Amino acid sequence: MSEHVIDIRVYYEDTDAGGIVYHSNYLNFAERARCEMMRDLGHQCSTLQDEESIMFVVKHAELDYIAPSMLDDALQVATTIAYMKNTSFQMHQNVRKDGKDICRMIVTLVCVDPNTVKPKRLPDNLREKLEPFSKTEA
Repeated sequence: MSEHVIDIRVYYEDTDAGGIVYHSNYLNFAERARCEMMRDLGHQCSTLQDEESIMFVVKHAELDYIAPSMLDDALQVATTIAYMKNTSFQMHQNVRKDGKDICRMIVTLVCVDPNTVKPKRLPDNLREKLEPFSKTEA
């Protein structure tokens, strides 16, 4: 199993008045990492709707904050897939600073039809591209 990793720098906009990354911004970092992962797999999030007639919605997100990050910190977001089902998959996304996890996230995404917003089977071509990042198939 591989993990997809992107680098992120903490900017003023990411922090609170004390210069510490505001808790909800970790969700933004995770979203950015998922979009970059799709882009690296040849699918831009902005065109999945047109090309595959799908979009992804977050069904569940669970965060565990371990240590803070501050203005100007260099972070990495590592993404793996815990499991894939027919219409959904669960990602584990860890934000790291200096090689140590500072926030761990479990995010469940559902593939939906953009017109009806009802669950839709994950396309086989995308499933195949995601499999190297998957621990198991459920």
